[in-house]
Amino acid sequence: MIGLHDSDKTKFPNLALMKISAWHKKQGDEVKMFTPDLSNKYNKIYSSKVFTFTAEDNGLPDDERVVKGGTGYKNKSELPEFIEHIMPDYTLYSLDYSIGFLTRGCVRSCPWCVVPEKEGKIRKHADITEFLAHKQAVLMDNNVLACDFGVDQLEKIARLEIKVDFNQGLDARLIDESIAKRLAKIKWLKPVRLACDQKSQMPVVERAVRLLRENGCTPRQYFCYVLVKDVNDALERVEFLRNLKVDPFAQPYRDYQNKIEPTKEQKDFARWVNRKQIFKSCTWEEYKNRKK
Repeated sequence: MIGLHDSDKTKFPNLALMKISAWHKKQGDEVKMFTPDLSNKYNKIYSSKVFTFTAEDNGLPDDERVVKGGTGYKNKSELPEFIEHIMPDYTLYSLDYSIGFLTRGCVRSCPWCVVPEKEGKIRKHADITEFLAHKQAVLMDNNVLACDFGVDQLEKIARLEIKVDFNQGLDARLIDESIAKRLAKIKWLKPVRLACDQKSQMPVVERAVRLLRENGCTPRQYFCYVLVKDVNDALERVEFLRNLKVDPFAQPYRDYQNKIEPTKEQKDFARWVNRKQIFKSCTWEEYKNRKK
């Protein structure tokens, strides 16, 4: 029996485990999600950890049956090609949407991001039909607009009439009139996601939002990731997005290599921004005073 251990235990499904499950089931193996009470019955256990801040699971056996992988384990190992390009086992998480990558890597070298080190430069990965089993899909590309293949896939997504969510965000610096027209043809599962991690990105985010709205890209309300290092700097970006009628989502800075964890102020700021009832009812200064 094969055991699959989702170390993060978040609401988001683990793609690597779904692919491993699909491959083992094709070999005729019995596959189950890992539970400690069945530890002695597993012939092999795959543990996948995406997030570095996820604590180690003490219930996981410490023996040769366990294979660990993922950024959370600071493990650069990759799935073999025959598993990487298999249709995921969506029954593992009872999903009603498909999930995958069209491209891997990125053209940027943001110091806070693990992608350049782990995946390298951007490149074609898979046609959407390789992992598409539903009429909606979550795409996890880090910078799909920076790859010609990725841009071509936008046209295919529009022709297939599936709803999609690029959940890692789109690079606002690459959204011109041509790209905006392509994005406007797509049906969106979630709001269009952008990022404004530095003040230098504010003009390009404003331009991208204008182009998307002018070309009829719906939903017309957009979502924007905001990296939080210096809180005052992040506050300026958040208020800029508020005025632009773009929904900000604050992400406290975490440096997994140097083991730098978010400060209490960064966490409080993120809570103020991300709890929309609070964000709409008071300013950051008012929120800080309430906290005191």
